[in-house]
Amino acid sequence: MGEILRLEHIQKYYGNQGNLTKAIRDISFSVSEGEFVGIMGASGSGKTTLLNCISTIDTVSAGHIYLDGTDVTELKERELARFRRENLGFIFQDFNLLDTLTISENIALALTINRVPADAIGAKVAEMAAALNISDILDKYPYQVSGGQRQRCACARALVNKPKLILADEPTGALDSHSSQMLMATLQSISEQLGATILMVTHDVFSASYADRILFLRDGAIFTEIRRGRDSRKVLFEKILGVLTMMGGGQSDVR
Repeated sequence: MGEILRLEHIQKYYGNQGNLTKAIRDISFSVSEGEFVGIMGASGSGKTTLLNCISTIDTVSAGHIYLDGTDVTELKERELARFRRENLGFIFQDFNLLDTLTISENIALALTINRVPADAIGAKVAEMAAALNISDILDKYPYQVSGGQRQRCACARALVNKPKLILADEPTGALDSHSSQMLMATLQSISEQLGATILMVTHDVFSASYADRILFLRDGAIFTEIRRGRDSRKVLFEKILGVLTMMGGGQSDVR
């Protein structure tokens, strides 16, 4: 698989010269197509800021971000909005679904915004709903289904345009343990079977153990990384706990 995302010496500052906060300190890494990468670290380590820099919600102070060969840090505002819409998918902790639209209409909204022909939308929604096992709730509204089903709807909406990169921000944060397990198994399947590239911020060791690789941030910089390789999820889980302990935290520091 080829490289889909590359960060080169990313830095992000807040404040002014008299009171300057370095939220991101010279971070560089790359992500291969189809890879599932987790990002972990204590609160304030820079995880969300880094995700915002990548999603171009938050402009970087220095460095370059390349997505599929395009330097997104050099795009103009109008180009940037279109580029994000066409190349990025988002999965949020609080789902961000519209309660006035059905599950089907929430998924279709992403296609409508991208001006997909109306006669092609139904088939695309049905295909993605089937892949995420929510075909039986397409006519229901978000408030009529479970949290796990709402999150799978959010996944379908993120994936339906076949974006080059999925950004997931604490996707299991609002779910119970059973729904979290189902969602993470789904994300892993999406990566392995559909070739989706996923970058996920999480505090949760259980969720991170589904990833192919985990980057650990401390004080705005990459502390270390570990790769799954041929390890089982149980072995990877223990390795993650070991790194968190080495960083000065433990299981009590994660949700």
